[in-house]
Amino acid sequence: MLADALAASKLHIKVGHVEAGLRSYDRQMPEETNRTLTDRCSDYLFAPTEKAKTILWGEGIPEEKIFVTGNTIVDAVYQNLEIARGGVDIINTPSLKPQGYFLVTVHRQENVDNLAGFTSILEGLDKVAIELHLPIIYPIHPRSRKMMIEYGFQPKNLRLVEPVDFLSFLQLESSARLILTDSGGVQEEACILNVPCVTLRDNTERPETLEVGSNILAGVLPDRILEHTRFMLSKENNWFNPFGDGTAGRKIAKIIMEDSDG
Repeated sequence: MLADALAASKLHIKVGHVEAGLRSYDRQMPEETNRTLTDRCSDYLFAPTEKAKTILWGEGIPEEKIFVTGNTIVDAVYQNLEIARGGVDIINTPSLKPQGYFLVTVHRQENVDNLAGFTSILEGLDKVAIELHLPIIYPIHPRSRKMMIEYGFQPKNLRLVEPVDFLSFLQLESSARLILTDSGGVQEEACILNVPCVTLRDNTERPETLEVGSNILAGVLPDRILEHTRFMLSKENNWFNPFGDGTAGRKIAKIIMEDSDG
């Protein structure tokens, strides 16, 4: 992303940044530097929400460069959910039913490349599986599998499966009772799908999910992971989706075409 933006900028090619204005304020995340600098290189900053627009304003980005469009992930979820549900049913098996499992994704460098952090997360997930009596499905990222082997971990209460394609993962997300994740995109998808989310981090670049109540930050301590999972399970899944109505792609295309015509 950043390399493309820099190259285009030096060649005097206009740059548009989808998801502009996302900030976790955690410089240990490689993405944080990349997205901040990409915003600086961009001619069109397509902010997903008003909050993202306010962040860009605060960083001195000229208002005329900023457009609140919603996020294209909403477009992707809305357009593909029915396709996912109409494909191969990976949910409805004798051992796995809709709303009868938790879904987990853990892959971030700061979590899985850290022995203490990864150990703590797995202990928390173990507590959730044992005390809440639901299976936990973990489509394991290659990085996570590599580190799990290196550390000698052999989780007893997680169902490790191979990574799945987007449509299959969308099916898993939409039918889960709750999602535990360290992914930014999954936080958004859970919010859009009205599935409660527990984020295994201390910060998020999607603060809108916290504000509407679809998500909570648990960090990596085992007892907090269990406590926050219980809390999210007790809530009604009736929050407002703050990321748009599924027309972000059209809005972005219209802005670019109108500018080109001008």
